[in-house]
Amino acid sequence: MAKPTPTSPVRSADGLRSSLHHRGQRVTPQRQRVLNLFERLGEGSHLSAEEVHQCLLRAEERVSLATVYRTLRLLSAMGLLQELELPEGGRRFELASDHHRQHHHLVCVRCGRTEEFENAAVLAAGQAAASMQGFSLLECVLNVRALCPSCTQAEP
Repeated sequence: MAKPTPTSPVRSADGLRSSLHHRGQRVTPQRQRVLNLFERLGEGSHLSAEEVHQCLLRAEERVSLATVYRTLRLLSAMGLLQELELPEGGRRFELASDHHRQHHHLVCVRCGRTEEFENAAVLAAGQAAASMQGFSLLECVLNVRALCPSCTQAEP
């Protein structure tokens, strides 16, 4: 099996096992639990490491927070999860997808609520900027920092 890339995620248990084996690692129950959680939640779910940990604890699946952090980094490096870095230093993770790769995020700077959106003009601007400088565009992602409706209403 080919090594997974960010544009060709492998989600099956066999695919995960093969991919980890190729990297000299093994499928652990903890790694499988983290990936299964994202698969159950589906595309568009953006979770922090702490939220992943809490979801697993609620499901009575024992995984330490340190293991969750390591697993999220590994699954992101493998292209199975996509990492969203927030300016405030937080990180959120979502299931990677070939057909939903070029999307953007609205992120509430107060509560962390994250919503996805697609915009052809943003992609065109990214492509134009890359071309003008002689770059080859690999990915175009925009993170918009804002206040969600709930946090806006809570403003004094």
